Amino acid sequence: MNRRTSLAAVIALTAGLALAGCSSDGKPELKVSGGFMPQPVGDMAAGFLTVHNSGGGADKLTTVTSDISDDITIHESKNQTMQEVKAFDVPADGELDLERGGNHIMFMKLKQQPKQGEKVTVELRFEESDPIRVELPVKEPTYNPKKH
Repeated sequence: MNRRTSLAAVIALTAGLALAGCSSDGKPELKVSGGFMPQPVGDMAAGFLTVHNSGGGADKLTTVTSDISDDITIHESKNQTMQEVKAFDVPADGELDLERGGNHIMFMKLKQQPKQGEKVTVELRFEESDPIRVELPVKEPTYNPKKH
């Protein structure tokens, strides 16, 4: 009889842990890596980074803010033209790549000219997740990291 009680307790505990795991599966879990800003050569700049989502729920990048500019937008590049978008999808168990020649952050009417070696702080805001503050190192104007 003791053995049955122990087995029932193990089954109940396992089921409880499985249910607890399922409840968090629908939430995005975001991290940012690979961020940088090429040193601007005029009054605008671009920002690039990757948002990784290890969670089971999707999210959307909706806005970006920074002290460096009051006019920051997100752009997609299609057919060699760029256009502003309202949001970028961050898929569940996937990533959003903002990279040269593709989707990116645009900083217009810069308040200051960041120089190579400095860092620019930005705040990424999402539809579901809490904001994420990221420091973008300022790289040489032609910097273009290679993807592995």
